[in-house]
Amino acid sequence: MIIQQDMDLMKKLTILSDAAKYDAACTSSGVDKKNNGAGLGNAKACGICHSFSVDGRCISLLKILFTNECIYNCRYCVNRSSNDVLRATFTPEEVCRLTIEFYRRNYIEGLFLSSGIIVSPDETMKRLTETVMLLRTKYHFGGYIHLKGIPGASQSLIETAGWYADRMSVNLELPTADGLKTLAPHKSRKNILTPMRQLQRGIHASQLALGIQEPSHGLLSENAPVQTGLSHGTGVLSASGYQPPQRSLQRQQPRFVPAGQSTQMIIGATKETDYHIVTVAEALYHNYDLKRVFYSAFVNVNHDEALPAQPDGKGVPLLREHRLYQADWLMRFYGFHSGELLSEEKPNFNVLLDPKCDWAIRHLEQFPVEINRADYYTLLRVPGIGVRSAQRIVKARRSARLDFKDIKKMGVVLKRALYFITCSGRTLYPIRMNEDFITNRIIGVEALNRYQIEHHDSYRQLSLFDDFHMDTPSSDK
Repeated sequence: MIIQQDMDLMKKLTILSDAAKYDAACTSSGVDKKNNGAGLGNAKACGICHSFSVDGRCISLLKILFTNECIYNCRYCVNRSSNDVLRATFTPEEVCRLTIEFYRRNYIEGLFLSSGIIVSPDETMKRLTETVMLLRTKYHFGGYIHLKGIPGASQSLIETAGWYADRMSVNLELPTADGLKTLAPHKSRKNILTPMRQLQRGIHASQLALGIQEPSHGLLSENAPVQTGLSHGTGVLSASGYQPPQRSLQRQQPRFVPAGQSTQMIIGATKETDYHIVTVAEALYHNYDLKRVFYSAFVNVNHDEALPAQPDGKGVPLLREHRLYQADWLMRFYGFHSGELLSEEKPNFNVLLDPKCDWAIRHLEQFPVEINRADYYTLLRVPGIGVRSAQRIVKARRSARLDFKDIKKMGVVLKRALYFITCSGRTLYPIRMNEDFITNRIIGVEALNRYQIEHHDSYRQLSLFDDFHMDTPSSDK
């Protein structure tokens, strides 16, 4: 095996895969792409990274930095220029060799490629773009590719990369411009938002040219289409008139960043409240059509005096990151808005209750909900009822009246839902519609979940595991 013989390459792989672990913005592909037998590898919409798909398959990707060299000195980053760490840089051919060799051995299904800033943003983006171009054209790789866009790089390089990658992401880094100015003075909010806007416009133009209609943003609304439709279109439109090369491995028209764009925020390095963070995330979904906003609990790897002190050397509690993901899920799929979940008067999430239960207990005037009459969007707001169980309820009650046994079989978590619902006008047993009574009953379940999150034996970046977060809100819905 060539990789085993090339110890230098293996050493680079060890260094640069470890350096990539703090980048949380990788997720399932969200795109189906077949090479029709003309190339190597397929991408599946069920996902890529180290997780489990709905059908139980374990799915993975090669997650590396192109280089951990960096001209910037961001105070929170382990790869900052002032740190005395072992540096390494791949060549585009080396990344291609690793990806192809790992794929052939069934180690991975795709590639997540990020990078430190070497020489300049343009030079870094040029090398990343060359890498994905080689993978697609020379090696005919049809698997999933998630590529980082480099803030400050030229628009032509960002656009070219977008025709070869499935998903691109530009990290917001910190929730506010002031925080960025303090901890990462070489970066600016303008340089970060500019490629985000470019990707948004390119994706939209590509969809229009191919006759694809998708929701205008990542948040659920009553007017948002439930499914995407595809009609046959011709040609590909781009803002600069650039005509992308036809991929020989694909017979269908190429799409610009077909799996959309995402971003990442570091949580806890600055003093923003949860309310500020979810408000920023909501604005990103609305204004930039992001597919995902990832939250990465801050870990003070540099022990920098400008960064918040953390007891016992621990990072931001994973429970805070977990609550933000739960709230993010509620905004994206349950029709909640950030202002409903938190406010300036209540700026942080309840550590004892998940955001949906907390909201329901604070709005008992809207409950109980009658299972046999409530509309779909009302059902979604009931703790213990998720998207699938709500859909099953709406479908099943067309032909029969439902009781508690029926909805339990449909996936409703009765230990939460029973306080907020009736079936044919009756509760499961006599319940006092009182905040203290319901809170005390529910906290018994939540305390166990909180303990499991805060006392995890092994280090785990929860935001890397898309399916994990998909399942977690299901239990609190």
